[in-house]
Amino acid sequence: MARTPSLGAHVSSAGGIDKAVDRAVDVGAESFQIFGAAPQMWRRKHHPDEDTESFRRKFKQARLQSSFIHAVYLINLASPDDELLRKSTDTLTAELELASRIGADGVIFHVGSHMGSGFEHALPRIAAAMTEALDRTPDDALLLLENNAGAGRSVGSTFSELAAIMNAVDNPRVRICLDTCHAHAAGYNVATIAGLRETVDEFQREIGAEMLSAIHANDSKTEVGSGRDRHENIGQGTIGIKAFRRMVRSRVLRKAAWLLEVPGFEGDGPGKADVDLLKSLRDDADLPEVPASTG
Repeated sequence: MARTPSLGAHVSSAGGIDKAVDRAVDVGAESFQIFGAAPQMWRRKHHPDEDTESFRRKFKQARLQSSFIHAVYLINLASPDDELLRKSTDTLTAELELASRIGADGVIFHVGSHMGSGFEHALPRIAAAMTEALDRTPDDALLLLENNAGAGRSVGSTFSELAAIMNAVDNPRVRICLDTCHAHAAGYNVATIAGLRETVDEFQREIGAEMLSAIHANDSKTEVGSGRDRHENIGQGTIGIKAFRRMVRSRVLRKAAWLLEVPGFEGDGPGKADVDLLKSLRDDADLPEVPASTG
């Protein structure tokens, strides 16, 4: 029987989207995340049918538990600018279509910034755009809202805002991806026993544990409430090893797929050492040595 939570990392899809499965296996991942296109560009990447079919075949052969696409960062469904909103909606639709083609569990995305218009003004636009993207795509891929770090005019740093969006869309395909670094930066003190309990209780009250499908497992370079999105390797940041041991074994949080988006102990993104560390916390095994932080 598979252990829970399933643990893994963001991996590269360079050289063909099916190569991501090979890289996931290499780092010991049980679940993984990829970009389906360059994250800082609107231009879509073409994925031939042979590559998407190979992805499905390799995924099945490797007996991995889940896979996700992280949508491009340019998407902004909260924007009052009609042209940007149209580009964002079409791009999110394309991400969901790709998820369906490769058999991924879903697409994780950042809602964006209301750019000064305010959350209440942006909410109907967000809901309409998400509804359109869901209506235009097969129903076999989830759409996951990711919480943000709370900087500026960004949307979705609080569980109440995420809940308001989910309620406005009212679609069973909409779920949540909880980023631990973002939550910490937004003021949810997951580093302490009491803070984690309060965070989990609020999540259950506002959203519901059954709506949590993925967790971005990232330590934080900055202090709680900083509003700054600065990922750090597990155990090298202000959240800390002990807190991640508590989180990964939490009755509520362990139901999701855990995905590392850390700089990596070797500096080139999450690798086997990073995944092994997370596994040791889940399995209550001896911890591998964690290198000292370099910055």
